[in-house]
Amino acid sequence: MPRPERRYRTPTVAVGEVAYLEVVTVNDTGAFLDWGQPKDLLLPYGEQRFRPTPGKRVLVMVYEDQRGRPVASQKLDRFVQDEATGLAPGDEVTLVIADQTDLGFKTVVNHRFWGLLYRDDVTRPLRRGQRVAGYIKRLRDDGRLDLSLLPPGAARLDVVGEQVLEALRASGGYLPLSDKSPAAEIKARLGVSKNAFKQAIGRLYKRRLVVIEDAGIRLAPGNDGDASR
Repeated sequence: MPRPERRYRTPTVAVGEVAYLEVVTVNDTGAFLDWGQPKDLLLPYGEQRFRPTPGKRVLVMVYEDQRGRPVASQKLDRFVQDEATGLAPGDEVTLVIADQTDLGFKTVVNHRFWGLLYRDDVTRPLRRGQRVAGYIKRLRDDGRLDLSLLPPGAARLDVVGEQVLEALRASGGYLPLSDKSPAAEIKARLGVSKNAFKQAIGRLYKRRLVVIEDAGIRLAPGNDGDASR
């Protein structure tokens, strides 16, 4: 049976990058992955951690074999290092979500290093293989990376403030959240810590974008919540 025609797109992965790719077919050579090119990407049997199934996705590193051909490997530990170099707290990085753990998400940083995104620092739903922007939160003594989805310092509060304004606009201008609300309730509604929420609404209040009430916050009268002003 002929394979269905596919529309090719600009590839979202290049040699030296980690990506979550769909398995197109499996034969005696290995598995073949759709990476947006007319010729599918080979995942050799020797580079597989398990036997992939057509239609499923696998997390792989794309590299060049000894003949200079791009191929894929599921054995990420051969390419991704535990100990990071050349990075510092606050640096913006590219993250690829790998595996969910008891602590949070094991993540590939800049396609080169392993890092950990703690559950408390996750501000929105994440899925395996998702590529997102993130930040180095801490470089530990052993060289391992702790990560955050929010930038450090004042920029972090600006991001949280925009999330608050978006939630206010979506709920008709009022949120039943205050500095007395349980941390779990704030986390569930906005995906941020109670401390970040309190600091962010304080900044919004000073800019006259919100009114803080006993039981919640609301957009200031005559204000559309435009944080860019």
